[in-house]
Amino acid sequence: MTVIVTDEGFGPDTWEAQDAPVLDLPSDTDPASLEVPHNAVHVRIAFPSFADGRGFTLARLLRLRGYTGTLRAAGHVISDQYAMARRSGFDEIEISDELAARQPEDEWKFRANWQKHDYQSRVRG
Repeated sequence: MTVIVTDEGFGPDTWEAQDAPVLDLPSDTDPASLEVPHNAVHVRIAFPSFADGRGFTLARLLRLRGYTGTLRAAGHVISDQYAMARRSGFDEIEISDELAARQPEDEWKFRANWQKHDYQSRVRG
């Protein structure tokens, strides 16, 4: 089973109940060949390891190239990376039940104020 993390906390996976196309992208997708999916409502980008940050780049590129659907990071994303994931363009994170047990909902919700703690804004302000 999996847990979906949003700014509101933990929730169920609603994609399974929807009849909408999902595009699954591996973390090693070539950014130069990345195209905006025109028929996919949902895009899920794999994170095989919390140390593999290529998915953040893919999400940012999709948003910069005009993708407006739902972006989900799936796999080994830890709560400390939540703000980066949201700033990169992800709407939600899909984690395993095991990771949710090690990093409970309050750790993720603590980072849900990701817009208030933006380093770039503090430096410019």
